Amino acid sequence: MTRWRLVIRHGPRVDQENFDDLDAAVGAMERRSEEIRGEGPLREINALRDYQPGQRVHARLELSTRGFGWGKEAGIDVMGDGALVPYVGVIRKRRLEPTRGQSEFDAIRGALA
Repeated sequence: MTRWRLVIRHGPRVDQENFDDLDAAVGAMERRSEEIRGEGPLREINALRDYQPGQRVHARLELSTRGFGWGKEAGIDVMGDGALVPYVGVIRKRRLEPTRGQSEFDAIRGALA
């Protein structure tokens, strides 16, 4: 039975991958994040106000167990300027702050372990 689901929301596309262990799931999340960052920065847009690349989410990658509201959930936002913003939770997202020497992906792994 699959334990971890990785959902990648990138532009209009939504992809899903399933994994049996957390390390493989976080590794895939890191690889996909780097692929998206490799596309380069988003451009500034003007809607009702100006949005700089760092204010736009280029992609959202979420890891979860089981169904909505029942399991553990955490993810990372790849911002338009390439910054990575890790978080835990779905409805009430809480930003994760990696500790010294820890990557964003280590923080996610720790939150889900």
